[in-house]
Amino acid sequence: MSVKLIRRLGVSLAALVLSSGLALAQSKVTLAVGGGSCLCYLPTMLAQALGEYEKAGVNVEIVDFKGGSESLKAVIGGSADVVSGYFDHCVNLAAKGQHLQSFVVYDRYPGFALVVSPKHTSEINSIKDIANKKVGVSAPGSSTDFFLKYMLSKNGVDPNSVGIIGVGLGATAVAAMEQGTVDAAIMLDPAVTVLQGQDKQLKILSDTRSQKDTLSVFGGEYPGGALYTRADWIATHEKEVQALTNAIIATLKWIHSHTPEEIADKMPENLVGKDKALYVAALKNTLPMYSETGRMDPKGAAAVLAVFSQSSPDVAKANIDLLKTYTNKYVDAANKTTGMK
Repeated sequence: MSVKLIRRLGVSLAALVLSSGLALAQSKVTLAVGGGSCLCYLPTMLAQALGEYEKAGVNVEIVDFKGGSESLKAVIGGSADVVSGYFDHCVNLAAKGQHLQSFVVYDRYPGFALVVSPKHTSEINSIKDIANKKVGVSAPGSSTDFFLKYMLSKNGVDPNSVGIIGVGLGATAVAAMEQGTVDAAIMLDPAVTVLQGQDKQLKILSDTRSQKDTLSVFGGEYPGGALYTRADWIATHEKEVQALTNAIIATLKWIHSHTPEEIADKMPENLVGKDKALYVAALKNTLPMYSETGRMDPKGAAAVLAVFSQSSPDVAKANIDLLKTYTNKYVDAANKTTGMK
């Protein structure tokens, strides 16, 4: 074989490799998030701040919604490709014949707290006292709404007796609680810590921001935030799914090797807010919530199904195949390259 031919083949091969790499790099994925300021979604937002999506070879556009139900609608409707939201939607919609699948889990716990408004502390001392009250959730039909209904049913309160009001997850939720426009709300950090910073006597009726509290409420670990989408989209966009998974796994590794202060420094200012010290304090409370592997624990998925079966007759009778609601295939592939277990 001549030297010229060898050179031509080398150039052609290099061009082919470059073009295929650019094809993936130019693949655009629209990622719908159910409230980017919430620390429950931090890995998704931090991955963008760290440039991990680009490093993995995918161009991600993040669209921030008020709550998980709205981001879910975007994917179902086709205006977004992937949801960064709570896994429980995959289980809930499986009962309705819609096949959604999570492919990387970044929250080991849901991080929900049922908090009483400082304006209504004297009226509410237990979950039973919430009957006939107005309670804030991120958005009706979101995971915060599901959690509220579960806690009400568990404590003998008719969920239909409570007025559900969408208040978002960040500053709008804090404002609603401060002003007393809702009697209580399902909140997450950093909003919970921000409110605690303003009211040291803040009353929290249920808290799933730690493993201990999560086990107390659910009887086991309960997966929260994950990337999920339609199963048919995953099947036809495996390169993009793997790239997104690689980015989240790399971000989780980064989170667990850096301090809360270092993490806060990387986050966009609009998500950190005016009081950085409170944000860091909230991060310290939240760090144990983030997964170290990105894998779905089958027991955790089973816990989600058990919770929904208790509060939703449709889920209870649907005979859901949990193995179709998640996959660890892409996480396992990513972990082989990052050294995580």
